[in-house]
Amino acid sequence: MNAVAIIAGKELRDGLRNRWVIATTVLMAALALTLTLLGSAPTGTVGVSALAATVVSLSSLTIFLVPLIALLLSYDAIAGELERGTIALLLSYPVSRSAVVAGKFLGASAILAVAAVLGYGAGGVALAFGSDAVEPRAWAAFATMVGSSVVLGMVFVSLGYVASACVRDPRTAGGIAIGVWLVFALIYDMALLGLLVADQGRLMTVGLLDVLLLANPADVYRLLNFIGFSDVSRFAGLAGLTQQMRFGAPVLAAVLSGWVVLPLVVAMLLFKRREV
Repeated sequence: MNAVAIIAGKELRDGLRNRWVIATTVLMAALALTLTLLGSAPTGTVGVSALAATVVSLSSLTIFLVPLIALLLSYDAIAGELERGTIALLLSYPVSRSAVVAGKFLGASAILAVAAVLGYGAGGVALAFGSDAVEPRAWAAFATMVGSSVVLGMVFVSLGYVASACVRDPRTAGGIAIGVWLVFALIYDMALLGLLVADQGRLMTVGLLDVLLLANPADVYRLLNFIGFSDVSRFAGLAGLTQQMRFGAPVLAAVLSGWVVLPLVVAMLLFKRREV
């Protein structure tokens, strides 16, 4: 456990040295502040709080932004060090390969957590001082959005390590990472929508649709944030889905956590079999 903490600390220090923490925090803060200032404009006509509108806007943005940042942080964590030869030096110490992967994962996750909490938190602070009193449930939705954004980032850090453990060339790992991002952020939902249109309700039942949505961590994240709170689901146009969805917030949170653990275990197994 001490080795894992040391490696995680090194990854976090490298992130600070390479400006990853600063860059991602500034980017998230800028986007959060922009969406916070713009997001309150339509709330008077739809009857929801400005914070609920901000949660919808930031959640929609997070699905594209956070996975991409997470994959950029992780795609060369193993393949890049294999190419540079530093991983062999690290493994010459009494540390297991699983500890190496776990430590790198925790370090990259810490970078994402700092960026999300500080960046999105800036938007929450601006909204707290710049608007009327907000209901506690709206703040609960905002906190859920920030926490689940960190977990979503951890999912794609794990997937990035799978890509990095599969190949020796970091450029190939980068190509795989971009492909993973395209599939989960864009292609999967487009294919699912096309399937729904082509099926026209013949075979695609509500239960089957729920299961297919759970197969995409971005969709699990979206559902967790959009259907758990009435104001958010109404502003997102998903009030009907809230009534039909068979899985509640605890199940969705467990599935999203499972998406973190499973790829991480796969990455550890792949790295154990890799010749250094």
